[in-house]
Amino acid sequence: MINIFDWFKKWAGYTPNKIAVKDADSGNSLSYNVIHTAGDALANHFIEKHGLTVGDRVAIIAENHLAQVILFAAAQKSGIILVPINFRLAPKEIDALLSDSQCKLAYTDGTIAADNLEYNTKYENLFSVYDFIGKETNEIQPPKLTEDSPIFILYTSGTTGLPKGTVYTHKMLFWNSVNTSQSLLITNNTITLNCMPLFHTGGWNVLLTPVLHRGGTVIMFRKFDPLAVLNCIIEEKLDLFMAVPTMLKMMVELPQFAQADISCLNYIIVGGESMPLTLIETFHHKKVPIRQGYGLTEAGPNLTSLHQNDAQRKQGSIGKPNFYVEIRILNKDNKDVRPNEPGEILIGGPMVMPEYWRNEEATRQAKLDRWLRTGDIGRIDEDGFIYILDRKKNMYISGAENVYPAEVERALLHHPAIKEAVVISAPHPKWGECGIAFLVTEKELTQQELISHCKSHLAKFKIPSQFNFVNEIPKNDTGKIDRKAIRQRFLNQMS
Repeated sequence: MINIFDWFKKWAGYTPNKIAVKDADSGNSLSYNVIHTAGDALANHFIEKHGLTVGDRVAIIAENHLAQVILFAAAQKSGIILVPINFRLAPKEIDALLSDSQCKLAYTDGTIAADNLEYNTKYENLFSVYDFIGKETNEIQPPKLTEDSPIFILYTSGTTGLPKGTVYTHKMLFWNSVNTSQSLLITNNTITLNCMPLFHTGGWNVLLTPVLHRGGTVIMFRKFDPLAVLNCIIEEKLDLFMAVPTMLKMMVELPQFAQADISCLNYIIVGGESMPLTLIETFHHKKVPIRQGYGLTEAGPNLTSLHQNDAQRKQGSIGKPNFYVEIRILNKDNKDVRPNEPGEILIGGPMVMPEYWRNEEATRQAKLDRWLRTGDIGRIDEDGFIYILDRKKNMYISGAENVYPAEVERALLHHPAIKEAVVISAPHPKWGECGIAFLVTEKELTQQELISHCKSHLAKFKIPSQFNFVNEIPKNDTGKIDRKAIRQRFLNQMS
């Protein structure tokens, strides 16, 4: 029987010596054949030494390493489920996720101290994975897997409460790869890098797994370093690169950026949040187009793409659905909206999760028949381009009018002196709720200047009632604005 889910066995047969992954720090690399044979040896180790069977969970608590790709190969071969966990979490938070996922093994690279964890699990040093490279072993017998068998449990970031475990299946993995390669033209000649953390879907599934599926090469970074990434793009002549706007802003601010030739890039893929037009234009002057997209852990994550030719004309849009993605926008009565009418975005297609791990109530709230409720408010224009207005939970009501903070933030970022902006809601004695803006600026701005700027872009009820100047805006591990941290840090100081 052929294991149709084992990508590395296939590529080991086609291009055995092709480099699959390379470590940015050490320069060490692994070919497809090396990963294939090491994956067989590790999978047999799981089965013979630890008695793991299809569906058993193995946690990963570690920084980005090539070893995680060998673990991924072992999972494809054996049917185990990988549970990547944010190593930056507190020990009790890690314990909670280990307990929820009921992991039988947890691999750590020493980033966390196993002695601090209370959950009764066995530990092996992650670097021991490398011991399986070149080890003689029997080729693993294909397990009884279906396309609906899980390969990951990916926990949401948990910025609004206890993280939920997204059950990510082999089918989701395959169709996300197909949608990505269709949209971004990924081939076995593709060379890219990954600096997104491998405890998020962005690290695993934006580019890493689609490129491995197509037999390309990925250069792995343990974390984002703007100068190292810039040098890698130039020296390795990368085809494409994925980042969030915060990362690109840090690269642009490097003194080396002005003279850097990055024209080897076909484009840069941007996700996480809307990218300011000035930043888009900076890269366009470098002859590097920007392709913005949209995704989430529970589906894809590569769901839409804005073609680089439309980056300026349709600024702020996330583009159109990728090839095998269906999108609906529904109003509060679950009726499809008209063009430019706001509503909740729903996703349909084979890359939608089946459920949250051991959480029937959360699954019920997230699904509408075969559709996934994203919790994002958006609209579709007359040309079929989609715009994200905001997260449903971020919306507030001021004077009986709905206000979407992301829309206000985009308007603020049109001011040339505003580098970063975030708007959150607070109680207001007259209007019920109001917006409070926190800004990082290049020079001092008066309240009146800001109000005048907002009046040229926004209805009066959308204009924040307060503008506060800060040195930095808190971000989470993937570079997205951390609204929970902002509330804790700034609103508590103001109260």
